[in-house]
Amino acid sequence: MWSIYVLLALWISAGEIYGSDIPPYIKQCQEGDPEVIKCFIQAIHHLRPYLEKGIKEIELPSVEPFKMDELTLSFTTGPNGYKVSLKNIDVFGASRFRVETLRLATEKRPFEAKIRIPQLTIDSTYESSGVLIILPASGNGTFNGRLEDILATVRGTTSVMTIENSKYLHVDSLKVDLDVKDLGLEVKNIYRNNLILTQAINLFLRQNGKEVFNVMLPQLKTKLSKLFMDIANSLLSHVPIATFYVPKLAQSVS
Repeated sequence: MWSIYVLLALWISAGEIYGSDIPPYIKQCQEGDPEVIKCFIQAIHHLRPYLEKGIKEIELPSVEPFKMDELTLSFTTGPNGYKVSLKNIDVFGASRFRVETLRLATEKRPFEAKIRIPQLTIDSTYESSGVLIILPASGNGTFNGRLEDILATVRGTTSVMTIENSKYLHVDSLKVDLDVKDLGLEVKNIYRNNLILTQAINLFLRQNGKEVFNVMLPQLKTKLSKLFMDIANSLLSHVPIATFYVPKLAQSVS
């Protein structure tokens, strides 16, 4: 949900840099600019339409939707415990983010950004097993989720690599924390359109939506952190630092 935010790492860097051609998805910032943080945020926002559609020349897929393989959830214990597996997960809305704050990395602390996403919607297949309250709840169908007013806090570390005399930024670690103000979860098309089972599961989801999301959250954060770091590094490997952060020497020459 929401992949796209580790691309903040594109703009968090300092060091020796060199000029290069400027791809259309890059907005340059200048070394020495007193409002460089504002420029970095604008540069990240400049990426949004390209992230929505994907960037073919560097084989970066669209984040609409971004995909996850599976989330497994256990709500009760024992041999008949209620368990849910979500597969083939599509998450929509991640490209509509807005960066609220950005703090650059130092030697003693990671970079940090706070990002607001108005809404994410989740579509997936659904499989369940076990007993829900007193009702056998094994079945399969589709799962739909709606997450609203999301605040993502992204923290990470970066390093600089030199390849063929050009310097590139690399995201070494990344962690995503999520705070969701409102949500709605439901299932459809449960095993042979079993109306009683569908109503029972949806009642459970309406009454316990926050708790269900909290069970989902640790896996979700882990998968999102890896997904976003992979996407960021895929893009960063094609964009030298000098392309998006112009040194004073290059400014004086131009």
